[in-house]
Amino acid sequence: MRIKEQLLQELDQVPESTLQEVLEFVRSLKAEKQSNIEDRVWQAYLESEREREEVYRRLANS
Repeated sequence: MRIKEQLLQELDQVPESTLQEVLEFVRSLKAEKQSNIEDRVWQAYLESEREREEVYRRLANS
């Protein structure tokens, strides 16, 4: 059985009063993952900037 199917089975057993909390938790997981992706992209950009500055510095000094 696939994970999604297992999750759906479990959700079928969760009381209606708890579903809002489950939804908020799932959304927070998605937001955290998106934030991590954005952080990695930003770090890669900053690293490329540092490398570019180093290349320009070496060219200027040669």
